[in-house]
Amino acid sequence: MKTIGLASDHAGYPLKERVKEWLTQMGYEYKDYGTNSTDSCDYPQFGHALASAVESGECNTGIAICGTGNGINMSVNHHKGVRGALCWMPEIAALARQHNDANILVMPGRFIEESTAKECVETFLGTEFEGGRHQRRIDAIPC
Repeated sequence: MKTIGLASDHAGYPLKERVKEWLTQMGYEYKDYGTNSTDSCDYPQFGHALASAVESGECNTGIAICGTGNGINMSVNHHKGVRGALCWMPEIAALARQHNDANILVMPGRFIEESTAKECVETFLGTEFEGGRHQRRIDAIPC
């Protein structure tokens, strides 16, 4: 069973709560690394907590959300072996997994429709890394 780590800032909190519902419906376990409200907060705190959990193997993969997705994505990508991918459509989520072996799905909470976000989550979690020529590219990313 995969354990999915979750993190958001205040702008991503409402969507993160929906993601928790979807994960439960899909039969996934999850760990929520915060935030726990829409009160203003700083995304790096929660992004680093999630990325550390993925880095250590505590979680198999993760989902991170902030207003634009950019800030929390920058935070998670400062961890060894973490490949966060900012996705706002299912096709990008699929390619992030297939070609980049992304292990954290990042979404822009203020700029994505809920139905599209759900499709991104389903696609990201249901898509495998293709390996092959893509592996050498992953190997070229410094850890």
